[in-house]
Amino acid sequence: MWGARRKVRIETERLILRPPVHADFAAWTELRRASADFLRPWEPTWADDHLSRRAFTNRVYWATRAVRSGTALPVFLLRSADQVLLGAITLDNIRRGPAQAGTLGYWVGQPFARRGYMGEAIQALVHHAFAALDLSRVEAACLPENAASRGVLEKSGFKYEGVAQSYLQINGRWRNHVLYASLRRDRRGRTDVG
Repeated sequence: MWGARRKVRIETERLILRPPVHADFAAWTELRRASADFLRPWEPTWADDHLSRRAFTNRVYWATRAVRSGTALPVFLLRSADQVLLGAITLDNIRRGPAQAGTLGYWVGQPFARRGYMGEAIQALVHHAFAALDLSRVEAACLPENAASRGVLEKSGFKYEGVAQSYLQINGRWRNHVLYASLRRDRRGRTDVG
């Protein structure tokens, strides 16, 4: 179990990626509340208690268990210079055995969008997935009209793989999603794979 052996902390030029802790509650709630209109079109419908301390406490406990068991790696994005919370990224649904794969999900607060933070975080987490977690494939999905999300995935080396019909409920409706993947050793298109 990779999570039980060490604390997870990934550093980039401008960011620190680390699992959430209870002390993040106020910053997380403030950022999610301030960014609600910006985030809601792209996310599942928020539960009535989404911004409550209890819901956040459950989120922290889930993150701790997920890291320990190796089923997910949920991390917050903190700006290195001042420790301000910018958003979050999760490598979830980690599958071992023949798959060696995981699924990426992410969000960034509206004040920090389009500044390159998420691209930096995606590249760091994907590198960690391949180098430290020995995954072979990292998948991501987004709404077809989410040009910003598609752009950050493509700039981060993800390749378009197709469309999944009624993939997730977003903002209360079942929605199609475009699928992307990043492979540790990209063999797509090769016919001499042996």
